[in-house]
This record gives sequence, structure tokens and C-alpha cells, in this order.
Amino acid sequence: MGRAGDVFGRRGGHRQLKQLTGGMKGMVGRLSVAVVALLICTVSLFSTIGGNRSVIRSKVKVGDLWETAPSEGWRPSSTPRSSWPPPPNESNGYLRVRCNGGLNQQRSAICNAVLAARIMNATLVLPELDTNSFWRDESGFKGIYDVEHFIKSLRYDVKIVESLPDVHEHGKSKKMKAYQIRPPRDAPPSWYSTVALQKMKEHGAIYLTPFSHRLAEEVDEPEYQRLRCRVNYHALRFKPNIMKLSNAIVSKLSSQGHFMAIHLRFEMDMLAFAGCLDIFTPKEQEILKKYRAENFAPKELNYSVRRAIGKCPLTPEEVGLILRAMGFDNSTRIYLAAGELFGGERFMKPFRDLFPRLENHSTVLAAEELQENTRGLVGAAVDYMVCLLADIFMPTYDGPSNFANNLMGHRLYFGFRTTIQPDRKALAPIFVDRENGKTASFEDAIGKIMFNTEFGGPHKRVHPESFYTNSWPECFCQKSAKNPGDKCPPENALEALNSRLQTQKGEEPKYNQAEIDT
Repeated sequence: MGRAGDVFGRRGGHRQLKQLTGGMKGMVGRLSVAVVALLICTVSLFSTIGGNRSVIRSKVKVGDLWETAPSEGWRPSSTPRSSWPPPPNESNGYLRVRCNGGLNQQRSAICNAVLAARIMNATLVLPELDTNSFWRDESGFKGIYDVEHFIKSLRYDVKIVESLPDVHEHGKSKKMKAYQIRPPRDAPPSWYSTVALQKMKEHGAIYLTPFSHRLAEEVDEPEYQRLRCRVNYHALRFKPNIMKLSNAIVSKLSSQGHFMAIHLRFEMDMLAFAGCLDIFTPKEQEILKKYRAENFAPKELNYSVRRAIGKCPLTPEEVGLILRAMGFDNSTRIYLAAGELFGGERFMKPFRDLFPRLENHSTVLAAEELQENTRGLVGAAVDYMVCLLADIFMPTYDGPSNFANNLMGHRLYFGFRTTIQPDRKALAPIFVDRENGKTASFEDAIGKIMFNTEFGGPHKRVHPESFYTNSWPECFCQKSAKNPGDKCPPENALEALNSRLQTQKGEEPKYNQAEIDT
């Protein structure tokens, strides 16, 4: 879960000394908030609609979105393009990490762990997933990912073992202990090559916990970034039972034509985190306030201001209205990747009325096919794969470490598959106007914003966009590149790595192209 949003100031928190004085202060406070929200909406509306009018992609048709986005000659490639020696026979010690958070936060942490091990010339112990506190299950790495494939895919990059070795002291054998360290957030590679490495050499093994966002995303070494891509898009493969179930869902959805997957983040934790409470009943608001108090740092969040700057998750109805404004009709088949939606059917009904062909894993497959395979981390993994393979993917909230972030990056790498990414800040004033009865040109205003995006094609990564959301250009190449650094590596790049690795071990080179993901 990411950190809470920015503070926008506290409304009057002092007790009333006099009723009249208190009433006037409250009125001024409410008017001030209203004026701020109105100004934000007005500026946002003119800047997003008026300012972009000249660059609207009028040639884009909704039917074209079912195909992949234009690649402009780029293709994914995470193989090394410069000197990349295999891991030495002797490492500096063992690295343990505990990856906290949800599925995608953990994926990013695993990528960082492999890179950290490479930087330190360490032997990586199979990463631990903090499944119990977040998901309340005990699946762990071995319950989600194909361990053998993970270790084999990264054999040119790092040494990986499933557990710490035993040590022998005074005639007794016991498990090696790792020295525990709390890494700084977004630590540079130099921290690992100095502070962490020194502790590793002193103790033989170190244990980094927690390990979420503990290695800077933006690093100057392109080969480090390509290693992250090799981990994320090649080595991290879900177990066969998850892949089988995901493929069964995708096959059934695809049997009737194109389908879209939507990550509908209208759930209790995200709504409480965002501070978007006013649309709910008093009882529901109390539930959200209680959840927020128990899980997030205290902070005064005003709904109107939060809404105006796009900090609230889109409601199901708003998602439906966006799709309709873009030209999708009610025959569109939609797969919903979501937990339990807060507020229940009264929020889903307007969406269902617009798009009745809504599905989730429970409606696509029979109960006996699902069994225990859609709970906790495993259920998130199934949703991940269905969203990855969908013709179109649409996230409704892409906050820090969100499920959608890694998926958007994976779809980009997986052949520029179309992603519809709503600009919530730009859309907010349009929805606010609609709620206030100003419905003229509503769909036209939505369309002007939504059709002025990249839809998943190659584009420059601009802060705060994450590397895991957009690994272009480091993990892409062009066969006919003007810039030598963008040129695709030779087809035998991995064969050369394999040969070097086997030579170092004193073995005859053994290589099979079909065994290696490129």
C-alpha cells in the first residue's frame, strides 16, 4: 500500500468559544474549501480540454483500440548489450529479503533483490513474501511462482538458493543466521556496494526487511535496468496451476471475440486511503474512517479538494460513462479484476446498466474449476494474467505500488498491448459539472481527454511514472536504430552468456535456444 496523499490543510479544528463566532468561522472555512475546489476544477478543465484541443488524436477510432498500439519499430529486449560477466564462482555472502505489500509491490521488490545481489556479488536466498499480514495466507514464493524456472532463467545474472546453508560449530549443525538490516528507502546502488556489502562480509549473510522501495528505480546503468526486466518479464513465471486457470478464463472470454479487463479499485482500503468518503452513507463513512485510523497516519482530507485534483478512485458508474463516451457499446465484454467493492450493488448497478456483459473469475468458470485457486495471492495472480492477456486493459486507480502499475509495464513489454489510462485530474471537473446538472457536451469533453493518450505505445518516462510502469527505452530496441545504443543485440547474445558461464565452471557449453526466454 502506498503512502497517503498530500495534506491540503486542516479545516477549523478548534472548539467553539462562542456560537456566532464559531458559525462564521465554519462558514468561511467551508467557503474557502469550495473556492479552492472550484478554482482547481476550472483551471484543470481549461488546461486539459482547451489546451489539448489542437493535439487531439482525431484519427483514433474505438475499433482500433482492440489491436496493439503502434510500436514505431521498437520491440522488447532485455538481453545484455555490453559486457555482462556471469556471477563468479565465489560470492561475498548470502542475501535474504522480505518483500512486503501486495502482489505487484512484491514483484518490484523481487526485481530489486536480484539487482542488489548482482551489485554485491551475493548469493540470493529465494525471496520471502509477506503473505500473512497482507493476504492472510501462507502461499509464499513457492506457492505462487515457478521456482525452478526462476533460478534457471537468472543463472547468467546471480546465484540463487532456496535457503541459507547449515553451518557446523563445535560438532553441531545449525542454520546460518543472517544479520538484519532495515535498508533506507530508495537507496542508491552505492549503499549496497558499501554499507550492505560490508555487513555481509562481516556476518556472511544479511537480512533486509522490510524490502519494498528499498533500491532506487532510476539508475544510470542501463544493464541494471535490463536485469530488472529479465526478472520481471521472464524469470517471474507463475506456477502451472495458476497459468492453466488463467488461460482457461482467457480462452472462454476470447471465444466470443475481444474482451477488456478493468482493474476496478473501488475497495475499502483504497477509498479509506484516498479519503474519499462523502458519497457514502453515514454508517459506511464510519467504517472507512475506522479503517483509515487503524491503517494510515492521521491526516485531514477534504473530499471536494481530493476529488478536484483526481485523488479519488473512479466510481463504477464513472468508468461506464468514460467507456460510453469513447464509443464502446453495451455489447462490450468486460472482465473485472477487483476485490470486494465497497458500497455493494448500488454502485455497480449504474455500470451494469451501461455494460451488462460484466464478468469476473467466478462467473467465467464453474465453481469446481476454481476450487481454492482464486483466494489471496493466487487469486491476484490469476487476475494479473487475465489482465495481461486482455485485448484492452483499463486501470481506474494507479497509485503507488498499485496492481495496475506493474501490469501497464508488462503489457508495454508484451508487445505494446492497448492500455486505457484515465486522467482522473482532468476528468474530475467534468464529472463534478455533470453532478451539478451541467451535462451539455459531456461525452465530447470526456472523449477529448481520453483520446489524447498513448494507449500503450512507446513513450518517454516522466516522473512520477515508475520504471516498472514504463521500461522504455532501456528494455526495448530497434533493428534499424539511429542511436547505436538503441540497436537490437545480436540474436546469439544469450548463447554467448551461456558459453561464458559454462567455461567458467569448466564445463562443455550446453545451450538450447528453446529453454531461454528472450
